[in-house]
Amino acid sequence: MEADITSQAVGLASSADFSLVNLFIRADIIVKSVIIILIVCSIYSWAVIIEKFKLFKKINKSTEEFEAKFWNSKSAESFYNNLPSNTEDPMALVFKEAMQNLLKKRSKTDLHERITTMLETGIEKQTSKISKGYTFLATVGSTAPFIGLFGTVWGIMNSFQSIAISRNTSLAIVAPGIAEALFATALGLLAAIPAVIAYNKFNNDLILYSKKLENFSKRFLTII
Repeated sequence: MEADITSQAVGLASSADFSLVNLFIRADIIVKSVIIILIVCSIYSWAVIIEKFKLFKKINKSTEEFEAKFWNSKSAESFYNNLPSNTEDPMALVFKEAMQNLLKKRSKTDLHERITTMLETGIEKQTSKISKGYTFLATVGSTAPFIGLFGTVWGIMNSFQSIAISRNTSLAIVAPGIAEALFATALGLLAAIPAVIAYNKFNNDLILYSKKLENFSKRFLTII
């Protein structure tokens, strides 16, 4: 008799479908909501990561080209006049705004202070544009594991309720609910880990690029 019960439980467990799709379908509305939120966060995080990776690759190359052309030019004003109007390089935009202000006001009064303020404002503006999306990565990295943990706790509570209602503690009864619960935790980590790694990397890249802008501004001031 005991052997029959054991073989029946093993048969139920082996016939259970633990695919990711089936785990989602079997979950209740709360766990499903958690899973959907985590999947959306993960997809958007990867979109931000890919966009920032391409952005830094692009601006590092364009800035290097801009600096090489700038320091080989005859004068800042002639270089400014030949600068393309559709340039998107952050360093070129900082230089462009400073030169516009400089040429607009020919007075030499407080020239150094005025240009310094313009350069600092320009750097702050460009770094703010580059760092767009960082807050989302930081938020996902810090909250996704807790969202997944909430789904796990809720799923385990449902498993205990199933045990109480069926009065059966066999693996075939417990396993599906536990699997659904752990699926939420796995998604939380899957969303959080890349977001944290990307945030730290891009934040460091932004610090290095900001220093590059500041060094250019200091050298630009010396020729003004």
